[in-house]
Amino acid sequence: MSLFSRRSGQSADQAFPARPVQRTGGTVVTPDTALRNSAVWACLRLRANLVSTMPVDLYRRVGGIQVEVPKPPVLTNPGGAAVDLPEWLYSSQFDLDRSGNCFGIITARDGLGFPAAIELVPVSDVTVRVRKGVIAKYLIGSETYDPELVWHERQYTMSGLHVGLSPVAFAAWSIGEYLSIQQFALDWFGNGAVPSAHLKNTAKTIDPDASEEIKRRFKAATSNGDVFVTGQDWDYKMIQAENAGADWIAAKQYGTSDIARFFDVPGDLIDAAVAGSSITYANMTQRNLQLLIMHLGPAIIRRENALSRLTSRPRFVKLNTNALLRMDPQARAAMLRTQIESRQLAPSEARALEDREPFTQEQLAEFDRLFGKGATPVPQPATPAGGVTP
Repeated sequence: MSLFSRRSGQSADQAFPARPVQRTGGTVVTPDTALRNSAVWACLRLRANLVSTMPVDLYRRVGGIQVEVPKPPVLTNPGGAAVDLPEWLYSSQFDLDRSGNCFGIITARDGLGFPAAIELVPVSDVTVRVRKGVIAKYLIGSETYDPELVWHERQYTMSGLHVGLSPVAFAAWSIGEYLSIQQFALDWFGNGAVPSAHLKNTAKTIDPDASEEIKRRFKAATSNGDVFVTGQDWDYKMIQAENAGADWIAAKQYGTSDIARFFDVPGDLIDAAVAGSSITYANMTQRNLQLLIMHLGPAIIRRENALSRLTSRPRFVKLNTNALLRMDPQARAAMLRTQIESRQLAPSEARALEDREPFTQEQLAEFDRLFGKGATPVPQPATPAGGVTP
């Protein structure tokens, strides 16, 4: 993925301050070697597993009441018949957490013009072209697409950048490794720090002799950390941009706990050694609640907002986080009893939460024989009087 934007009225030296003459790391990072760091892989897998397996529900508000409505095909099989929602969410969340972006080609639309199918594409195949402060084109492989034809989610954004950052890239800038965001953007998306790259002129065909001269000039400029100046029709595509973070981690010799912080995952959940911490079965529910609120909550809200754009207003998407907060049977039974006794939940609703059918007349008669009529559970109607059915 690459990014080039220009600032009028400034020279290259003014727009991008000089940086030390050095290269990042000593090895070439490929898509295969980038995930060999087990801590990186564990963090990405954990976040993608949890987000992708949360049930996705679609709602609208009727008279102030949140009512569930049927989901369109894009929220059941967003990648077409062969790709269901959990698989699509896993792939896109993995890309978001690894590179800060996920891209897809909108291959079908519904009758209202909303996307009906989105085919995800590898982040490394995408080049983002920015002109006059807005994204003008997406280059995916050898094809060019207008912005309205591309699904683009991003996270870890910075002012002035039109793409998201990987958490490691965000950390590299945030801890003061770079003097300015312009310099950071140039280093991360547009210099020679990662050897595998593609320099392309989008205005004309380059003959072999000119190509060799351009390559010589480009290598001479970037080998010592200098800025390579070209016309506005040039795109620079980092084939391995999202993997540069692994090289940075290796160069800085960060440990497992540091990597967990970069990816916003508690170290104990990826078996990283945490001094003075002991997680027991008795407090696992509270631990999962902390994980949801402090770590996954913002990512879930961003995904809900993005998925809501796939439907017409006033409908909105919610990820059911109860899947993460499953309790042990004793704690769950105590919670349901408290809600029933405090009149927050009807017995029939509690049985529905346990995937059980409402009480039959025979079951109610059996309760009467065992406990007397005063203790008989009172069946509740499926829909409260005056309520609204979906």
